[in-house]
Amino acid sequence: MKQFAVIGLGRFGISVAENLQRMGYDVLAIDESEERVNAVASLVTHTAIADSLNEKALRSLGIRNFDVVVVAIGQDIQASILTTLHLKELGCKHVVVKAQNEIHGKVLEKIGADHVVFPERDMGARVAHYLVANNILDYLELSPEYSLLECRAPEKLVGKSLSQLNLRVNMGINVVAIKRSANIDPSPGGHTVIQRDDILVVIGLNTDLHSLEQCD
Repeated sequence: MKQFAVIGLGRFGISVAENLQRMGYDVLAIDESEERVNAVASLVTHTAIADSLNEKALRSLGIRNFDVVVVAIGQDIQASILTTLHLKELGCKHVVVKAQNEIHGKVLEKIGADHVVFPERDMGARVAHYLVANNILDYLELSPEYSLLECRAPEKLVGKSLSQLNLRVNMGINVVAIKRSANIDPSPGGHTVIQRDDILVVIGLNTDLHSLEQCD
């Protein structure tokens, strides 16, 4: 199972950490503020008070052993950039960084950030789903219980018709549309066979959608 570290516990960082934890993943939440760390201690697996600009501190946390490290530092662009540099130099596998604006994002990409997110466009829940499932293209929370998900067709579903799969009964989800190349079927019938590279648009309970995310 993937392990995640989240550096920076503002609203965005907390949202990402909390959603990952809720989805069943181990999360290490890091911030230099003891107050912020204590505030999330009951929400995540592990916490640490550390300055991300201190490379030795990051190394002591075993940061390079985490599958994904999320840099969610707030307004301090310099701290965000230097932290990203430290993480890449330490050999972190996948570094996802919050950017304040397009220029900040371009700098982060230049120094090796694997993925850049913009909080104005990417909610914490949406980013959390992207992190745990490579086949997820978009995620929209409709309510605390239900969401709409856009994903690449999992390999296990390819070559089977919707009636064969009976996803509503077997997984509790509804396929509301299928995108295929430049075409879209807004109301696929039971005879529709899922093909490789199809994009599925599905709706369902968050717990059921999580099962689909792990299906590939």
